Amino acid sequence: MREAAFVKQNKDKWATFESALSNKTKISPDVLSDLYVEITDHLSYAKTFYPGSNTEFYLNTLASEAHRKIYKTKKESRNRIVQFWKTEFPSMFYHHQRELLIAFLVFLFFSLVGAFSAANDGDFVRAILGDNYVNMTLENIEKGDPMAVYKQMGEFNMFLGITINNIRVALIAFALGITLGIGTLMVMLRNGIMLGSFQYFFYEKGLLWESARTIWIHGTIEISVIIIAGCAGLVMANGMLFPGTYTRMESFKRGIKNSLKIMISTLPFFVIAGFLEGFVTRHTEMPDALAILIIASSLAIILYYYVIYPRQLHSKSKL
Repeated sequence: MREAAFVKQNKDKWATFESALSNKTKISPDVLSDLYVEITDHLSYAKTFYPGSNTEFYLNTLASEAHRKIYKTKKESRNRIVQFWKTEFPSMFYHHQRELLIAFLVFLFFSLVGAFSAANDGDFVRAILGDNYVNMTLENIEKGDPMAVYKQMGEFNMFLGITINNIRVALIAFALGITLGIGTLMVMLRNGIMLGSFQYFFYEKGLLWESARTIWIHGTIEISVIIIAGCAGLVMANGMLFPGTYTRMESFKRGIKNSLKIMISTLPFFVIAGFLEGFVTRHTEMPDALAILIIASSLAIILYYYVIYPRQLHSKSKL
């Protein structure tokens, strides 16, 4: 990369960092530390490709000042866990909205593929969901309780089993990021097709609304965090495929670090989804208004924490 292009690509970030060091912009010590890592990486790159240049001199001065200031002022938060969910993770996740969008679009596309396939192939649903599940559901429909599957186990056992299974699926989607994201996208494909064919099955039986109002009580958060786990896998893959100004190994390490943070952020939501499926979804007699309130609230929480709040924090950091 030509020096002029390198400077143009990173000058805004350097200016923000310099402004923070001179106290013109207030940012947290953790964010300052992350920026410091980037500056030192850029300095190493400049020393390698532009030795003796003004760019190297500028970055060296900036890094030296940052080192002095960070290790003089940075203090560990007394409540590290709260700080992680409140600022550290959302600030980091702002930079991975693209991967989140890709994971969502892939999942949505294959959900539509699943519904379309089910509509055009009478055996498709059985091939995807299995004969046992389809036959059991048909029996429940005949008995007048199509959502009876959510009442077969005890509340706590169902909560525990569902939570563990959902975390397992998410971990697979995350870990398969090591396959350059191909495995992660396959997990999105498989789950999207299952969801689409599942919903079409109930639509065909004239039960789309009843199934949706029941399933999405827990499914709103459950499906959302599986997509977010897919995002984590893509973040890891992105670190391997597109190192930018970092060495490939350093980029890979940063990708793993950030993807692990994304996975950690989903844990409370998996517990909430498991709780809803184990203790709430089974109450199919609840009023539609209550079901809609739970679904809408769940969607609002996910959208706010993973999309809106990171953007708000990023905007504040630039003031």
